[in-house]
Amino acid sequence: QVSLVESGGGAVQPGGSLRLSCTLFGGRFGIYTMAWYRRAPGKQRESVATIEPEGRSNYTESVKGRFTISRDDLKSTVYLEMNSLEREDTAVYYCNAKFWPVSYWGQGTQVTVSS
Repeated sequence: QVSLVESGGGAVQPGGSLRLSCTLFGGRFGIYTMAWYRRAPGKQRESVATIEPEGRSNYTESVKGRFTISRDDLKSTVYLEMNSLEREDTAVYYCNAKFWPVSYWGQGTQVTVSS
């Protein structure tokens, strides 16, 4: 059974940085497209960044140039490096692993950007 365990959330001031991590257990990490989603208060969940098995990545427009997604297949872990954080980045961040037709989700980690 595949499970995703996230870590790295927390509270930070505007302009600060955080790094989220998500480790996959119970599956072959290298076959999955990995992604980070977020749900801000009162808003729908949105895709933040995606990285395919071969390393190609995509970002939602609002985080381009500030966030970087990466993967370490030997550690079965995907990362989200978040810099120049803004209040609008406050959300619960979720890790996702997708290999059609299955999709797995982490439990979520809170990121709060506030002064």
